[in-house]
Amino acid sequence: MTKGRGTLSQRPEWLALAQHCETVRSLHLRDLFAADAERAERFAVEAGGLLLDYSKNRITDETLRLLLDLARASGLKERIEAMFGGEKINVTEGRAVLHVALRAPRQSRLLVDGENIIPGVHAVLDRMSAFAERVRGGDWRGHSGRPIRHVVNLGIGGSDLGPRMVWEALRHYGQPDLQIAFVSNIDGSDFTSVTRELDPAETLFIVCSKTFTTQETLANAHAARRWCLDATGDESAIAKHFVAVSSNAQEVARFGIDPANMFGFWDWVGGRYSCTSAVGLSVMIGIGPERFREMLAGFHALDEHFRTAPFERNLPVLLALLGVWYNGFFGCESHCVLPYSQSLWRLPAYLQQLDMESNGKGIGLDGNPVAHQTGPIIWGEPGTNGQHAFYQLLHQGTRLVPCDFIGFSRSNAPLGRHHHMLMANCFAQSQALAFGRTRREVEEEGVSARLVPHRSFEGNRPSNTILAPLLTPGVLGKLIALYEHKVFVQGAIWGINSFDQWGVELGKQLADRIIPQLEADAEPELSHDASTNALIGHYRRGRSSLR
Repeated sequence: MTKGRGTLSQRPEWLALAQHCETVRSLHLRDLFAADAERAERFAVEAGGLLLDYSKNRITDETLRLLLDLARASGLKERIEAMFGGEKINVTEGRAVLHVALRAPRQSRLLVDGENIIPGVHAVLDRMSAFAERVRGGDWRGHSGRPIRHVVNLGIGGSDLGPRMVWEALRHYGQPDLQIAFVSNIDGSDFTSVTRELDPAETLFIVCSKTFTTQETLANAHAARRWCLDATGDESAIAKHFVAVSSNAQEVARFGIDPANMFGFWDWVGGRYSCTSAVGLSVMIGIGPERFREMLAGFHALDEHFRTAPFERNLPVLLALLGVWYNGFFGCESHCVLPYSQSLWRLPAYLQQLDMESNGKGIGLDGNPVAHQTGPIIWGEPGTNGQHAFYQLLHQGTRLVPCDFIGFSRSNAPLGRHHHMLMANCFAQSQALAFGRTRREVEEEGVSARLVPHRSFEGNRPSNTILAPLLTPGVLGKLIALYEHKVFVQGAIWGINSFDQWGVELGKQLADRIIPQLEADAEPELSHDASTNALIGHYRRGRSSLR
């Protein structure tokens, strides 16, 4: 928040947008397109092979001008420079925010506390590459001397959602004789279902935990350790079947992993931004170092676009401002992400953490409660599956839900007419949301008067469409970076810290108190609220009844 200018909702740029919204609210996209033959061309931007068509939004040229004024008045340019310059913009934790350094070219220079961090980044990438090639080539062998055929990533949050999403998106680039899997949930069925068909002699576990103390990850790691030892009966096998992504060498060694097989990362990398760090080791093993570096190059290309492009042609800035527009002035509480690619089926879940953990904040940078809405609820599913589930609400429901449609001109798995059908649906759905179908149009189709209201579509439902030629590693990197920077821009405008996550701590602390009370043989003394005490008692009685 710019100093000395009051809270966001009191600033002249915000008040101007609020006043302008009253004139735009009644406008319909049908009329906006009818009045402007060049609207589709003017409200579209292409950068690095990504096309953003934002013409189907309830905006005018004046809306865009006022939103850009808000961005500039919020000090966005200065915030971007501060992030890329290594300043400690994560003020509640006193840290720089430099996920952009993870994909910077080797010859780059970026100082943190006087040290150029880029050589260290590439040193880790080089170690990852060498290790990945050993596993892929069969040189890294398990305890019995057999090559690795299964790699299981053990992590949670950003240490799972990021690499899992990237692997699913790029698995068609994978090595056929090498399977990549993920375990994150503390529910034992997650671990057992993944390992049920695996051979311990051919399985490598990657334990992803920066502190090597993450409760869920360590529980699954110890389950994997027991699973491995039950098969081998030899403690020395652990060093051949486990590696770590961590910064805690002491705990890694205590677990039985050789610290030489520990891949580190830094406190200026937030978990939800870490898939381009050593957290992506499972992905690099899966698709190979060359493809992984193609992905990093895609990230960097979009980073540079975000850093240098004027705001009116800047993809992340435009996406962010549109989100601020609907969130702040139309009262939209959610945003739907609709990838028309089965390979991106985990993207909405990944973006949930990226956006909601970053901007799900009610306290501003000044430590005071904010007086405006901040981060939206992010949700979605791939098309066309979602069309047969929740699109009814998008088209005719009482809530206004802005949407992002994501599609590709070519398929990585061409099959007959499938891709033409897929993308026809993508374009048709955004068209239907925008323009709807009037009562008159329905009546002219001969529909009975009784059904006309039910079969009419109001339209005027906003959406963006992001289109790329093909889902490649480079394009995926650009797409993820696009959303990363969108989230950053919105946090800057809302005046919040997008890079901490204190809200997840309290539940963890309370769980640590409850675990021993669930495990105790004797009836424990409980001092929680009445509901929690009752639930613990019911849980314990339920377990006793099954003995």
